[in-house]
Amino acid sequence: MPQIDYKRDLGFWELPKPNKGKEREWHTVARVSQTIPFGYELHPDNERLLVPIPHELEALELAKRHLKQYSYREVAIWLTKHTDRYISHMGLKKRVEIDRRRKKAVIIKRRLAKRLQETISEIEKLEKGRVGAYSEES
Repeated sequence: MPQIDYKRDLGFWELPKPNKGKEREWHTVARVSQTIPFGYELHPDNERLLVPIPHELEALELAKRHLKQYSYREVAIWLTKHTDRYISHMGLKKRVEIDRRRKKAVIIKRRLAKRLQETISEIEKLEKGRVGAYSEES
């Protein structure tokens, strides 16, 4: 039986890196309160703006997924250790609830905007299809 030299015969094989998907783009936001939210810091030149801290915001997104399995207290401790920035369990809960409310409001308003566009197009069809009627100038 022939002897196999693994280094020579098989070569070096490395697993491909997993595809991370689309990178998130975090934006500078306006400061609306005294408190600086987790994941942001003051802009060095303008104290009315907050600059995102990408690694903290990515960790916060991961923490939201952990909340399906663990308590707010446990996730807050993990998040504090992972980012080296303190966040209490109530601060985390408040932040997550605000994000949920905003996301829900966006979904509702997009649906309303879509329905409004459909209604406007129906009104325009009805106005153009009228026979023997007049239009009022505004």
